[in-house]
Amino acid sequence: MTSSDGSVGDARRAATAFVARELPEADLGALALVVSELVANAARHAGGWWCLTVRRDGQNLVVDVDDRSPAVPTARPARLDGLGGHGLHIVRELFGPVEILPRARGKTVRARWVAGRRPRDNRQPDSRSAAPQP
Repeated sequence: MTSSDGSVGDARRAATAFVARELPEADLGALALVVSELVANAARHAGGWWCLTVRRDGQNLVVDVDDRSPAVPTARPARLDGLGGHGLHIVRELFGPVEILPRARGKTVRARWVAGRRPRDNRQPDSRSAAPQP
């Protein structure tokens, strides 16, 4: 699917419909968020044009977003007002490392979901519950 075929929401819906059929054990909520972030980033920061490809790789899932900008995306500090800086952090948390593959006219940003992967649990232990009981 490309930007001329639809919106970020259309890309998200198409990706989750495909994966629900092809790999129902995948985390569809995580997929929807990852697709939204990668496509929105391409639309916002790489000139607007994007091409989404979602494919199954055995029991794993590969999400590629091509764009026409050679600029390598970098994770920025998240803004507290909710206006940016969250995208790559979210993708890495849900899917893992992000690959940047240069192309003749731009790049591909690739995220890979490995079967059985769950987001990291980054919560700190609650010191009150860890205290010894009298």
